[in-house]
Amino acid sequence: MEQRLAEKMAVVTGAGGGIGKAVALRLAGEGADLVVADINVQTAEQTADQILALGRRALACRVDVANVAEIQAMVDSAVAEFGRIDILVNAAGVAQTGLFMALTEQEWDRVVDTNLKGTTFCVQAVGRRMIEQIPSAIRDAGRADRSYGKIVNFSSISGRHGRAAQVAYAASKAGIISVTQSAALAFAPYNINVNAVCPGVVPTAMWEQIDRDRGRISGRAAGESIKSFIERIPLKRAGTVEDVAGVVAFLCSADSDYMTGQTLNVDGGFEMD
Repeated sequence: MEQRLAEKMAVVTGAGGGIGKAVALRLAGEGADLVVADINVQTAEQTADQILALGRRALACRVDVANVAEIQAMVDSAVAEFGRIDILVNAAGVAQTGLFMALTEQEWDRVVDTNLKGTTFCVQAVGRRMIEQIPSAIRDAGRADRSYGKIVNFSSISGRHGRAAQVAYAASKAGIISVTQSAALAFAPYNINVNAVCPGVVPTAMWEQIDRDRGRISGRAAGESIKSFIERIPLKRAGTVEDVAGVVAFLCSADSDYMTGQTLNVDGGFEMD
């Protein structure tokens, strides 16, 4: 595999499983060392072990991204272990499916705090570190000569339009698109690229839960909801975690140096905006 990320150090949240794990392994395959962050430290350690087997360095780190103090502790651990942070991928997130009128305050807080607050403050904490790493003369000039960091956030196709059965989830993911644009503007003077991806139907534990919840609401049998989504995809198949990881790796590499503030759909054509 091409070593586009050789000598780079990356932090990936939600890397204990699903798409986040696939992203961590892809970045390691392209030469990066990793902080593997997840609320479940056991799964984070399993991913870290796989990265070590690839010949890269890895540190497993437990973090609840809804807790700003834990985010800062993660950044401190990353810097203590590796000395710097070049890449951040915010893949941690939780889903929510249920009728609009049944949404509770507790459910709203859980989803929005994890997805939107977590993404925002991870970007802030890591972005601050990335800026500190830039030579002072370049910082003072307010115009960097090259990219000094890559940040990739995870939105969703649910963030592209309202969802009657996913109000908190869709709101959090739409907010991530906005935060991505705001951060891209804030970090542009330092040439830190901030972009996002919107995955579509990717069979993971999260999508299995979405399928079960939609089935409970509609009375459909298990597997029917996800099947109906796949039938509406122009490419006529679900995505894979590797499909998404490949796009994220591109956004983490020098190949995307002239891209910032963008959100790419990785969904087989399900959304075209």
